[in-house]
Amino acid sequence: MPQLRKDPIIGRWVIIATERAKRPGDFLITKEKEDIKGKCPFCHGNEKETPPEIYALRKDGAASNKPGWDIRVVPSIAPILKIEGNLDRRGVGMYDAINGIGAHEVIIETPDHIANTAELPVGQIEKVLNTYVFRIKDLYNDKRFKYVLVFKNYGWAAGGSKINHARSQIIATPVNPKRVKEELVGARKYFEFKERCIFCDIIKQELKDKVRVVAEVDGFVVISPFAARFPFELWILPKKHNCDFYKLEQDEISKLAATLKLALCKLSKGLNDPPYNFVIHTAPFRHTEKHGYWKTIDRDYHWHIEIIPRLTQMAGFEWGTGFYINPTPPEEAAKALKEISCETELALAEK
Repeated sequence: MPQLRKDPIIGRWVIIATERAKRPGDFLITKEKEDIKGKCPFCHGNEKETPPEIYALRKDGAASNKPGWDIRVVPSIAPILKIEGNLDRRGVGMYDAINGIGAHEVIIETPDHIANTAELPVGQIEKVLNTYVFRIKDLYNDKRFKYVLVFKNYGWAAGGSKINHARSQIIATPVNPKRVKEELVGARKYFEFKERCIFCDIIKQELKDKVRVVAEVDGFVVISPFAARFPFELWILPKKHNCDFYKLEQDEISKLAATLKLALCKLSKGLNDPPYNFVIHTAPFRHTEKHGYWKTIDRDYHWHIEIIPRLTQMAGFEWGTGFYINPTPPEEAAKALKEISCETELALAEK
């Protein structure tokens, strides 16, 4: 059974995934691999190669776990957390531990063997985003879960596998991740001081300065953040204040799909199809009503997407200090990406 363990110094939770244990000799430095040879388990017609689907967008009359789908959601074959069981919060001496309870799902973004989400039509990306919303809403009903993270690993250097088929993942956790909590606490402190959302103020500042804005698309802005941790890091933020990604309206999802397509296209064209990660940071579930428990979160937090091209590697200084080293100023990154035209790709994607 996996465990979640809490670092007693900084409060960070760590998942001890016993089923994924490796020996020292298993850790090898591996270069980018070519696409897997033979049958891809995520392509249409190969549905038996994956676990039975949890959810799917299907054409009328298409049977479950058969061809005729647009999007499939299946359980991970190597889940970081497992859905069966109880949390069993307990102390282990001075330490804290919880059973590794959660959910780990894979969203297969297309029935076709396409690797990069940037190559999908806008309409298909819209279906992917709708699936994210649907799955988050469903996982919200499990009171054991406090947070759901949507993320994507594209390319070997970004944690992707040798199967080059577009997919993303959802993991539900029984605790709020440290990285997200840092944002929540910072946003709350800013709100307590200024009575404004810090993300809304960032959007206003960036649109005023116009030096780190990569694109604006119908209510969304794409920026290279002021303190970017990585070269060509991008954030997608909605101009309309909202702390919960899963509460997006359908017209907003359609516009977000076009925005995400544009951002990924610019990275792909400008950086020669780099590996990347993206994550959706949204507010945690608020099942519990407590005095002072995220009481201003609806006003102080703002969901957003962070896209991180994997162009550099972290080394000893970064790990030892928590600092990041970014060799490309965000102003230069934004300027370079802004000049890249994706009009042809967007026009083709609409067809």
